[in-house]
Amino acid sequence: MPQLHTVTDDGRLLGYVAIDSTVAGRSRGGLRIVSDLSESEMRAAARSMTLKYGILGLPQGGAKAGVIGNAEGSAGERAQLLNAFARAAAPLLEQRRYIPDADLGTTAAEVREMMRSLGTRVGRREWRGHHSGDHTARSCLAAAIAVLARERRTLAGCRVAIEGFGKVGAPLARLLASRGAIVIAISTSRGALHAAAGLDVEHLAARAGREGSDIVERGPGRLVRGALLELPVDILFPCARYHAVHAGNVERVAAAAIVSGANDPLSPEAEGSLQRRGVTVIPPFLSNCGGVLGGTLEFAGVGLDRVGEIVEQTVGRLVGELLERAERTGEDLGRLAEDEALARHAAVTARAESPTVSGRIVAAGLAAYHRGWLPESVAAYFATRHIMRGLA
Repeated sequence: MPQLHTVTDDGRLLGYVAIDSTVAGRSRGGLRIVSDLSESEMRAAARSMTLKYGILGLPQGGAKAGVIGNAEGSAGERAQLLNAFARAAAPLLEQRRYIPDADLGTTAAEVREMMRSLGTRVGRREWRGHHSGDHTARSCLAAAIAVLARERRTLAGCRVAIEGFGKVGAPLARLLASRGAIVIAISTSRGALHAAAGLDVEHLAARAGREGSDIVERGPGRLVRGALLELPVDILFPCARYHAVHAGNVERVAAAAIVSGANDPLSPEAEGSLQRRGVTVIPPFLSNCGGVLGGTLEFAGVGLDRVGEIVEQTVGRLVGELLERAERTGEDLGRLAEDEALARHAAVTARAESPTVSGRIVAAGLAAYHRGWLPESVAAYFATRHIMRGLA
């Protein structure tokens, strides 16, 4: 059970920090701003981070944090929320027992400034990446391709719906459309848009940059937000919030497969119901782990094109192998993937806490890179080799 830290200021609830696992006393995961934060969501999200790090063989403990507030407020309002949260959670942040990253409603730059507000030392290469959503979208794409490959199909002509046209959903829509998929519906917090013949993804992405969630307020094919989840599609991509599909609506979900960009968008009851109906459900920590892998590579200075290639190849291979094993053995895909992730995480944790000579060299190199003593080209080369060796 993840350890939950309630963050308060003079009795006023500001949010939570959930720590599911640690490596060398530290944990890491996104810090989000949402208006309806729950303890169960934070605990589940922290466990998802452990599973992501585990399946990728990365030596990080899994955690997640959330601030209660309006993610669509002004930059100044968000900064006030984050700084107040940081002051109240200072013991966790200053000792790096919890290391935050950008998430729903936050950016890497905002997290960087929040940490600076505590007076802590911030390395010049920390919290500078801002492509996590693109990396997550790339892993969702790879997972979808792997699902279709089991049926000897491709994305060309595949009908898809994307819940949440934001940091993950918008780039995912563009990637899918570029591979020939037909994006028939997208949604935001304000509602949904639907077109049986397919939406103009590029036009919507351009509008979203100007209008944000309001893009669904006008135009043909408007739907209530939840109706998108019930459309008959080849693949449904939930990229919004926790337990979007639940016992109350799961029987109306008509997708043949579900590939998640969000953490835990299906309640356990809903996931079980879908699996009994023969719907392919890719474990969310697997389909959206590209944000973690891509962010790690981007931090090391690997170019974005190369990051995209590695994320797509890695996640595609992992999903394909696990689907094949589940089919061959008759085991539940979710349980199989979780067991694999936890076994890998335990092995990585043991190596990190009792490092070999080569492990100490890697740690020293990472520390030097943090301080700016190593050039990016050198770090990118060795980081790529080290990460790919761990994935193998």
